Amino acid sequence: MHESEVDLNRLVVFTALVEAGSFTAAAQRLGTTKSRVSQQLAALETELGVTLVLRTTRRMALTSAGEQFHADSMRLLDEARAAIARVGAARHRPSGLLRVTAAGDYGPAVIAPALASFKHAYPQIEIDLVVTDRIADPIAEHFDLSIRIGWLRNSSLRAARLAAFRQCLVAAPAYLSERGAPTHPRDLAAHDWIALSALRSPLRWTFASQRGTRTTVRLHTTLQTNSTLTVQAFVRAGAGLSVLPDYLVDEDLRTGRLVQVLPRHRLPDGGIFAVYPGREPPAKVRAFIEHLRQHLATPS
Repeated sequence: MHESEVDLNRLVVFTALVEAGSFTAAAQRLGTTKSRVSQQLAALETELGVTLVLRTTRRMALTSAGEQFHADSMRLLDEARAAIARVGAARHRPSGLLRVTAAGDYGPAVIAPALASFKHAYPQIEIDLVVTDRIADPIAEHFDLSIRIGWLRNSSLRAARLAAFRQCLVAAPAYLSERGAPTHPRDLAAHDWIALSALRSPLRWTFASQRGTRTTVRLHTTLQTNSTLTVQAFVRAGAGLSVLPDYLVDEDLRTGRLVQVLPRHRLPDGGIFAVYPGREPPAKVRAFIEHLRQHLATPS
């Protein structure tokens, strides 16, 4: 007899029989027939190669092997029920370790403060935030949640749209003073461009005027980097123009450290998404998505 040859479902029938005290009572408890209970017991004894129950026309009794097997079966079933209860609790109550990944600019600027307030609301939660500019695989890398910025690629993962952000064409005042401010998207081809290599098309941009006229321009890069924060540093240093998200440059624009270029021409808004594996995310994921949504909706 091999362990894989034993149908574990028959343990439920066996323990129900012992607890009920008769085949008839066990059948009633299980919602089946007396003959079905007898068949399941016989099959279990055959699989195990031992007699578990001695039965006569009037009574039944456990053999010594049956008594030991019943005790072991009850422990096994109790552990299974406890495991099911723990899964159910995780489904309804936020708990355990929450592993989140986010981009190198958005993670520290937005996700870290949101996780800090989430931890305050749910002190039993453990937090692990991984900041990276590459697109992480939540399944292979065991992330509960991936916060993605921009436009989602086709994926089997589930996604919840949390908010939107503006794309801002910006430059340092010193750069504009030296090179002049463009008045139309076509003028950008004559300027120094700082490219974010992580984008699909870092040198091709489509602007829309207030009247809805669309202009697509292809730019020439003088500096390129894979980091949004480094693009921001280059722009602040007066090295050229680039497009940065509003959540990163709003403070620079308020203080005058950077200036918005071509304010009457708009780039498409990007999306902020929570991406997660599985059809039914656990309570900790659902709770943080809702918390983050509210965090993003609250003016800073």
